[in-house]
Amino acid sequence: MLAEFLPSIESIDREHWQALWASDYPFVQYDFLLALEQSGSVSKASGWIPHHLLIWSGEVPEEKGELILAMPLYIKSHSYGEYVFDWAWADAYHRYGRDYYPKLLNAIPFTPATGPRFALKEGLDAELFSEILIGQLKEESQRLGASSFHSLFPKAKQLELLENNRDILQRDAVQFHWMNDNYIDFDDFLSTFKSRKRKSLKSERRKVTQQGVEMRRVEGVDITDEQWHQFYHCYHLTYLKRSGRQGYLNREFFQRLAESCRESVMMVQAFYDGQMVAGALYFKDSQTLFGRYWGCLDQFDALHFEACYYQGIEYAIENQLKKFDPGAQGEHKIQRGFIPSFVHSLHWIAADEFRPAIADFLNQEKEHIQMYQKDAETYLPFKEVDNK
Repeated sequence: MLAEFLPSIESIDREHWQALWASDYPFVQYDFLLALEQSGSVSKASGWIPHHLLIWSGEVPEEKGELILAMPLYIKSHSYGEYVFDWAWADAYHRYGRDYYPKLLNAIPFTPATGPRFALKEGLDAELFSEILIGQLKEESQRLGASSFHSLFPKAKQLELLENNRDILQRDAVQFHWMNDNYIDFDDFLSTFKSRKRKSLKSERRKVTQQGVEMRRVEGVDITDEQWHQFYHCYHLTYLKRSGRQGYLNREFFQRLAESCRESVMMVQAFYDGQMVAGALYFKDSQTLFGRYWGCLDQFDALHFEACYYQGIEYAIENQLKKFDPGAQGEHKIQRGFIPSFVHSLHWIAADEFRPAIADFLNQEKEHIQMYQKDAETYLPFKEVDNK
Protein backbone atom coordinates (compact mmCIF):
# COMPACT_ATOMS: atom_id res chain seq x y z
CA MET A 1 0.00 0.00 0.00
CA LEU A 2 0.98 3.61 -0.56
CA ALA A 3 0.00 6.48 1.73
CA GLU A 4 0.19 10.14 0.76
CA PHE A 5 -0.75 13.44 2.37
CA LEU A 6 -2.05 16.10 0.01
CA PRO A 7 -2.15 19.90 0.53
CA SER A 8 -5.62 20.47 -0.91
CA ILE A 9 -8.81 18.64 -1.81
CA GLU A 10 -8.23 19.96 -5.33
CA SER A 11 -5.13 17.73 -5.51
CA ILE A 12 -7.47 14.73 -5.36
CA ASP A 13 -9.53 13.51 -8.27
CA ARG A 14 -13.17 14.36 -7.53
CA GLU A 15 -14.53 11.06 -8.84
CA HIS A 16 -12.05 9.03 -6.80
CA TRP A 17 -13.02 10.90 -3.62
CA GLN A 18 -16.76 10.73 -4.18
CA ALA A 19 -16.75 7.05 -5.15
CA LEU A 20 -15.14 6.04 -1.87
CA TRP A 21 -17.66 7.74 0.45
CA ALA A 22 -20.69 5.45 0.75
CA SER A 23 -22.57 8.25 2.50
CA ASP A 24 -24.63 11.29 1.62
CA TYR A 25 -23.45 13.08 4.78
CA PRO A 26 -23.02 16.57 3.34
CA PHE A 27 -19.84 17.69 5.05
CA VAL A 28 -17.46 15.13 3.54
CA GLN A 29 -18.65 15.78 0.02
CA TYR A 30 -15.92 16.97 -2.31
CA ASP A 31 -17.70 20.20 -3.26
CA PHE A 32 -18.27 21.23 0.37
CA LEU A 33 -14.60 20.76 1.28
CA LEU A 34 -13.58 22.46 -1.96
CA ALA A 35 -15.77 25.48 -1.12
CA LEU A 36 -14.02 25.81 2.24
CA GLU A 37 -10.58 25.74 0.63
CA GLN A 38 -11.19 27.79 -2.52
CA SER A 39 -12.91 30.53 -0.53
CA GLY A 40 -9.91 30.81 1.78
CA SER A 41 -12.04 29.99 4.83
CA VAL A 42 -9.70 27.02 5.26
CA SER A 43 -6.08 27.94 4.58
CA LYS A 44 -2.70 28.53 6.15
CA ALA A 45 -3.82 32.09 6.95
CA SER A 46 -6.86 30.82 8.87
CA GLY A 47 -4.81 28.21 10.75
CA TRP A 48 -6.37 25.24 8.90
CA ILE A 49 -3.76 23.77 6.55
CA PRO A 50 -5.26 20.93 4.44
CA HIS A 51 -3.23 17.73 4.77
CA HIS A 52 -5.65 15.07 3.50
CA LEU A 53 -4.64 11.42 3.82
CA LEU A 54 -5.10 8.93 0.98
CA ILE A 55 -4.11 5.27 0.97
CA TRP A 56 -3.78 3.44 -2.35
CA SER A 57 -3.54 -0.24 -3.15
CA GLY A 58 -0.28 0.21 -5.10
CA GLU A 59 3.24 0.34 -3.71
CA VAL A 60 4.94 3.14 -5.65
CA PRO A 61 3.76 6.62 -6.74
CA GLU A 62 4.02 5.68 -10.41
CA GLU A 63 1.55 2.81 -9.89
CA LYS A 64 -0.83 3.93 -7.14
CA GLY A 65 -3.47 1.40 -8.01
CA GLU A 66 -6.91 1.88 -6.46
CA LEU A 67 -7.87 4.41 -3.80
CA ILE A 68 -8.91 2.40 -0.74
CA LEU A 69 -8.98 4.90 2.12
CA ALA A 70 -9.45 8.66 2.43
CA MET A 71 -9.50 10.99 5.43
CA PRO A 72 -10.00 14.78 5.58
CA LEU A 73 -7.10 16.05 7.65
CA TYR A 74 -5.69 19.41 8.72
CA ILE A 75 -2.58 20.79 10.37
CA LYS A 76 -3.76 23.21 13.07
CA SER A 77 -1.88 26.11 14.62
CA HIS A 78 -4.68 26.86 17.12
CA SER A 79 -7.90 25.28 18.43
CA TYR A 80 -10.50 27.70 17.06
CA GLY A 81 -13.46 26.38 15.07
CA GLU A 82 -13.32 22.86 16.52
CA TYR A 83 -15.96 22.85 19.32
CA VAL A 84 -13.89 20.37 21.34
CA PHE A 85 -11.95 22.54 23.73
CA ASP A 86 -8.36 21.62 24.47
CA TRP A 87 -7.00 25.04 25.41
CA ALA A 88 -6.11 23.75 28.89
CA TRP A 89 -3.92 21.07 27.30
CA ALA A 90 -2.15 23.72 25.23
CA ASP A 91 -1.62 25.81 28.37
CA ALA A 92 -0.13 22.81 30.19
CA TYR A 93 2.34 22.25 27.34
CA HIS A 94 3.26 25.95 27.43
CA ARG A 95 3.88 25.90 31.20
CA TYR A 96 6.36 23.06 30.70
CA GLY A 97 8.11 24.80 27.83
CA ARG A 98 6.65 22.49 25.16
CA ASP A 99 4.76 23.28 21.95
CA TYR A 100 1.22 21.97 21.63
CA TYR A 101 0.88 23.31 18.10
CA PRO A 102 1.00 22.18 15.42
CA LYS A 103 -1.42 19.33 15.91
CA LEU A 104 -3.02 17.03 13.34
CA LEU A 105 -6.81 17.19 13.15
CA ASN A 106 -9.33 14.85 11.50
CA ALA A 107 -12.50 16.93 11.48
CA ILE A 108 -14.81 19.02 9.34
CA PRO A 109 -13.81 22.66 9.82
CA PHE A 110 -16.27 24.71 11.89
CA THR A 111 -18.75 21.80 11.90
CA PRO A 112 -19.51 20.02 15.20
CA ALA A 113 -21.78 17.47 13.53
CA THR A 114 -21.24 13.73 14.06
CA GLY A 115 -20.59 11.75 10.89
CA PRO A 116 -18.03 9.64 8.99
CA ARG A 117 -14.44 10.79 9.45
CA PHE A 118 -12.77 8.46 6.98
CA ALA A 119 -13.88 6.37 4.02
CA LEU A 120 -12.78 2.79 3.40
CA LYS A 121 -13.39 0.79 0.24
CA GLU A 122 -16.25 -1.62 0.74
CA GLY A 123 -15.27 -5.21 1.51
CA LEU A 124 -11.97 -4.47 3.21
CA ASP A 125 -11.17 -5.41 6.80
CA ALA A 126 -12.18 -2.27 8.73
CA GLU A 127 -10.43 -3.35 11.94
CA LEU A 128 -7.15 -4.01 10.13
CA PHE A 129 -7.28 -0.75 8.22
CA SER A 130 -8.11 1.26 11.33
CA GLU A 131 -4.80 0.07 12.78
CA ILE A 132 -3.01 0.96 9.55
CA LEU A 133 -4.68 4.36 9.60
CA ILE A 134 -3.62 5.08 13.17
CA GLY A 135 -0.08 4.00 12.34
CA GLN A 136 0.05 6.45 9.45
CA LEU A 137 -1.31 9.28 11.60
CA LYS A 138 1.23 8.62 14.36
CA GLU A 139 4.12 8.54 11.89
CA GLU A 140 2.97 11.74 10.18
CA SER A 141 2.47 13.52 13.51
CA GLN A 142 6.03 12.68 14.49
CA ARG A 143 7.38 13.73 11.08
CA LEU A 144 5.61 17.10 11.37
CA GLY A 145 6.62 17.59 14.98
CA ALA A 146 2.94 17.65 15.93
CA SER A 147 2.03 17.13 19.56
CA SER A 148 -0.99 14.97 18.81
CA PHE A 149 -3.73 13.97 16.43
CA HIS A 150 -7.44 14.25 17.05
CA SER A 151 -10.61 12.93 15.44
CA LEU A 152 -13.70 15.00 16.25
CA PHE A 153 -17.32 13.80 16.19
CA PRO A 154 -16.78 10.43 14.43
CA LYS A 155 -19.82 8.26 13.85
CA ALA A 156 -20.34 5.30 16.19
CA LYS A 157 -18.81 2.55 14.06
CA GLN A 158 -15.63 4.49 13.37
CA LEU A 159 -15.43 5.56 17.00
CA GLU A 160 -15.45 1.89 18.04
CA LEU A 161 -12.78 0.97 15.51
CA LEU A 162 -10.35 3.73 16.42
CA GLU A 163 -10.78 3.67 20.18
CA ASN A 164 -9.68 0.02 20.28
CA ASN A 165 -6.10 1.20 19.93
CA ARG A 166 -4.70 1.34 23.46
CA ASP A 167 -3.03 4.73 22.91
CA ILE A 168 -6.23 6.45 21.81
CA LEU A 169 -8.11 8.49 24.42
CA GLN A 170 -11.86 9.09 24.14
CA ARG A 171 -13.53 12.31 25.21
CA ASP A 172 -17.27 12.70 25.74
CA ALA A 173 -19.50 15.76 25.50
CA VAL A 174 -23.21 16.51 25.28
CA GLN A 175 -25.19 18.11 22.49
CA PHE A 176 -28.95 18.51 22.14
CA HIS A 177 -30.61 16.61 19.29
CA TRP A 178 -34.21 16.24 18.19
CA MET A 179 -35.42 12.72 17.42
CA ASN A 180 -38.35 11.94 15.15
CA ASP A 181 -40.72 9.47 16.78
CA ASN A 182 -42.73 9.06 13.56
CA TYR A 183 -44.59 12.30 14.19
CA ILE A 184 -47.42 13.16 11.80
CA ASP A 185 -46.95 16.92 12.13
CA PHE A 186 -45.73 19.56 14.58
CA ASP A 187 -48.91 19.36 16.65
CA ASP A 188 -48.38 15.62 17.01
CA PHE A 189 -44.91 16.36 18.38
CA LEU A 190 -46.33 18.96 20.76
CA SER A 191 -48.90 16.49 22.04
CA THR A 192 -46.04 14.72 23.84
CA PHE A 193 -45.33 17.85 25.94
CA LYS A 194 -46.63 18.60 29.38
CA SER A 195 -49.49 21.08 29.16
CA ARG A 196 -47.60 24.08 30.55
CA LYS A 197 -44.59 23.48 28.29
CA ARG A 198 -46.84 23.04 25.25
CA LYS A 199 -48.63 26.35 25.91
CA SER A 200 -45.30 28.12 26.35
CA LEU A 201 -43.98 26.87 23.03
CA LYS A 202 -47.18 27.76 21.16
CA SER A 203 -47.07 31.24 22.67
CA GLU A 204 -43.48 31.62 21.51
CA ARG A 205 -44.42 30.74 17.94
CA ARG A 206 -47.37 33.16 17.98
CA LYS A 207 -45.07 36.01 18.94
CA VAL A 208 -43.31 35.73 15.59
CA THR A 209 -46.47 36.06 13.50
CA GLN A 210 -47.85 38.78 15.81
CA GLN A 211 -44.80 40.89 14.99
CA GLY A 212 -45.71 40.65 11.32
CA VAL A 213 -42.88 38.28 10.41
CA GLU A 214 -43.51 35.79 7.59
CA MET A 215 -41.56 32.52 7.55
CA ARG A 216 -40.59 30.66 4.38
CA ARG A 217 -38.64 27.45 3.79
CA VAL A 218 -36.79 27.32 0.48
CA GLU A 219 -34.88 24.35 -0.93
CA GLY A 220 -31.36 25.04 -2.13
CA VAL A 221 -32.18 24.77 -5.83
CA ASP A 222 -34.83 27.47 -5.44
CA ILE A 223 -32.79 29.99 -3.44
CA THR A 224 -32.17 33.07 -5.58
CA ASP A 225 -28.84 34.88 -5.85
CA GLU A 226 -30.40 37.85 -4.06
CA GLN A 227 -31.53 35.64 -1.18
CA TRP A 228 -28.03 34.16 -0.86
CA HIS A 229 -26.64 37.70 -0.82
CA GLN A 230 -29.12 38.80 1.84
CA PHE A 231 -28.47 35.70 3.94
CA TYR A 232 -24.73 36.41 4.02
CA HIS A 233 -25.47 40.01 4.97
CA CYS A 234 -27.54 38.75 7.94
CA TYR A 235 -24.91 36.18 8.93
CA HIS A 236 -22.03 38.66 8.71
CA LEU A 237 -23.74 41.40 10.74
CA THR A 238 -24.83 38.94 13.42
CA TYR A 239 -21.26 37.74 13.91
CA LEU A 240 -20.00 41.32 14.11
CA LYS A 241 -22.58 42.22 16.76
CA ARG A 242 -21.92 39.11 18.80
CA SER A 243 -18.13 38.91 18.71
CA GLY A 244 -16.83 42.08 17.15
CA ARG A 245 -15.31 40.21 14.23
CA GLN A 246 -16.49 38.55 11.06
CA GLY A 247 -17.49 34.89 10.99
CA TYR A 248 -15.21 32.00 10.13
CA LEU A 249 -16.90 31.75 6.73
CA ASN A 250 -16.69 34.46 4.09
CA ARG A 251 -18.96 35.60 1.28
CA GLU A 252 -17.14 33.50 -1.32
CA PHE A 253 -17.80 30.32 0.68
CA PHE A 254 -21.55 30.89 0.54
CA GLN A 255 -21.33 31.80 -3.15
CA ARG A 256 -19.64 28.48 -3.81
CA LEU A 257 -22.29 26.65 -1.78
CA ALA A 258 -24.92 28.26 -3.97
CA GLU A 259 -23.13 27.01 -7.07
CA SER A 260 -22.15 23.46 -6.10
CA CYS A 261 -23.99 22.30 -2.95
CA ARG A 262 -27.55 23.39 -3.63
CA GLU A 263 -29.01 19.88 -3.42
CA SER A 264 -27.96 19.44 0.21
CA VAL A 265 -29.14 22.77 1.66
CA MET A 266 -32.39 24.34 2.79
CA MET A 267 -32.85 27.93 3.91
CA VAL A 268 -35.41 29.28 6.35
CA GLN A 269 -36.13 32.91 5.53
CA ALA A 270 -37.89 35.52 7.64
CA PHE A 271 -39.55 38.47 5.92
CA TYR A 272 -40.73 41.70 7.51
CA ASP A 273 -42.41 44.46 5.54
CA GLY A 274 -41.40 42.71 2.31
CA GLN A 275 -37.70 42.48 3.21
CA MET A 276 -35.73 39.38 4.17
CA VAL A 277 -34.53 40.24 7.69
CA ALA A 278 -33.21 36.89 8.90
CA GLY A 279 -32.15 33.49 7.65
CA ALA A 280 -31.10 30.07 8.91
CA LEU A 281 -29.14 27.75 6.63
CA TYR A 282 -29.58 24.00 7.05
CA PHE A 283 -27.84 20.99 5.50
CA LYS A 284 -29.40 17.56 5.11
CA ASP A 285 -28.78 13.99 4.12
CA SER A 286 -31.20 11.09 3.80
CA GLN A 287 -31.66 10.74 7.57
CA THR A 288 -30.56 13.90 9.34
CA LEU A 289 -31.16 17.64 9.21
CA PHE A 290 -28.24 19.83 10.35
CA GLY A 291 -28.78 23.39 11.53
CA ARG A 292 -25.64 25.35 10.72
CA TYR A 293 -25.66 29.12 10.12
CA TRP A 294 -27.92 31.96 11.28
CA GLY A 295 -28.15 35.71 10.90
CA CYS A 296 -30.63 38.51 11.62
CA LEU A 297 -30.69 42.24 10.82
CA ASP A 298 -32.81 43.36 13.76
CA GLN A 299 -34.28 42.16 17.05
CA PHE A 300 -37.49 40.16 16.80
CA ASP A 301 -38.85 38.36 19.84
CA ALA A 302 -38.47 34.54 19.56
CA LEU A 303 -37.44 34.67 15.90
CA HIS A 304 -34.20 32.76 16.50
CA PHE A 305 -36.12 29.87 18.08
CA GLU A 306 -38.62 29.84 15.22
CA ALA A 307 -36.05 29.95 12.42
CA CYS A 308 -33.39 27.70 13.93
CA TYR A 309 -35.52 25.13 15.82
CA TYR A 310 -39.24 25.00 15.09
CA GLN A 311 -38.95 25.39 11.33
CA GLY A 312 -36.28 22.69 11.35
CA ILE A 313 -38.50 20.32 13.34
CA GLU A 314 -41.40 20.90 10.94
CA TYR A 315 -39.15 20.27 7.96
CA ALA A 316 -37.75 17.06 9.48
CA ILE A 317 -41.27 15.75 10.15
CA GLU A 318 -42.53 16.63 6.69
CA ASN A 319 -39.53 14.95 5.04
CA GLN A 320 -39.47 11.94 7.42
CA LEU A 321 -35.96 12.62 8.62
CA LYS A 322 -34.97 10.66 11.71
CA LYS A 323 -32.92 13.32 13.46
CA PHE A 324 -32.34 17.05 13.66
CA ASP A 325 -28.91 18.20 14.88
CA PRO A 326 -29.14 21.97 15.46
CA GLY A 327 -25.48 22.48 16.36
CA ALA A 328 -23.34 22.69 19.47
CA GLN A 329 -24.23 24.02 22.92
CA GLY A 330 -27.50 25.67 23.94
CA GLU A 331 -29.24 24.33 27.05
CA HIS A 332 -32.31 26.35 26.05
CA LYS A 333 -32.93 23.62 23.45
CA ILE A 334 -33.91 21.11 26.16
CA GLN A 335 -37.27 22.70 27.00
CA ARG A 336 -38.01 22.76 23.26
CA GLY A 337 -37.75 18.99 22.94
CA PHE A 338 -34.08 18.48 22.07
CA ILE A 339 -32.65 15.48 23.93
CA PRO A 340 -29.25 15.65 25.71
CA SER A 341 -27.14 13.28 23.60
CA PHE A 342 -23.56 12.11 23.91
CA VAL A 343 -21.03 13.02 21.23
CA HIS A 344 -17.40 11.95 21.19
CA SER A 345 -13.88 12.73 20.07
CA LEU A 346 -10.65 10.72 19.96
CA HIS A 347 -7.16 11.90 20.88
CA TRP A 348 -3.62 10.57 20.58
CA ILE A 349 -0.97 12.40 22.58
CA ALA A 350 2.59 11.84 21.35
CA ALA A 351 4.44 12.73 24.56
CA ASP A 352 4.50 9.88 27.07
CA GLU A 353 4.85 12.34 29.96
CA PHE A 354 1.59 14.15 29.05
CA ARG A 355 -0.60 11.21 27.99
CA PRO A 356 -1.31 9.81 31.52
CA ALA A 357 -2.25 13.26 32.88
CA ILE A 358 -4.65 13.93 30.00
CA ALA A 359 -6.11 10.44 30.34
CA ASP A 360 -6.76 11.09 34.03
CA PHE A 361 -8.36 14.44 33.22
CA LEU A 362 -10.67 12.78 30.69
CA ASN A 363 -11.72 10.07 33.14
CA GLN A 364 -12.68 12.68 35.71
CA GLU A 365 -14.39 14.82 33.11
CA LYS A 366 -16.39 11.81 31.87
CA GLU A 367 -18.02 11.38 35.27
CA HIS A 368 -19.13 15.01 35.25
CA ILE A 369 -20.40 14.76 31.66
CA GLN A 370 -22.50 11.69 32.50
CA MET A 371 -23.96 13.44 35.56
CA TYR A 372 -24.68 16.53 33.48
CA GLN A 373 -26.48 14.49 30.80
CA LYS A 374 -28.69 12.77 33.36
CA ASP A 375 -29.49 16.05 35.06
CA ALA A 376 -30.30 17.71 31.72
CA GLU A 377 -32.80 14.95 30.94
CA THR A 378 -34.85 15.95 34.00
CA TYR A 379 -35.65 19.29 32.31
CA LEU A 380 -37.16 17.74 29.18
CA PRO A 381 -40.73 18.92 28.52
CA PHE A 382 -42.23 15.52 27.71
CA LYS A 383 -45.05 13.91 29.65
CA GLU A 384 -43.17 10.60 29.89
CA VAL A 385 -39.43 11.18 29.60
CA ASP A 386 -38.64 7.47 29.88
CA ASN A 387 -40.48 6.78 26.62
CA LYS A 388 -38.73 9.44 24.61
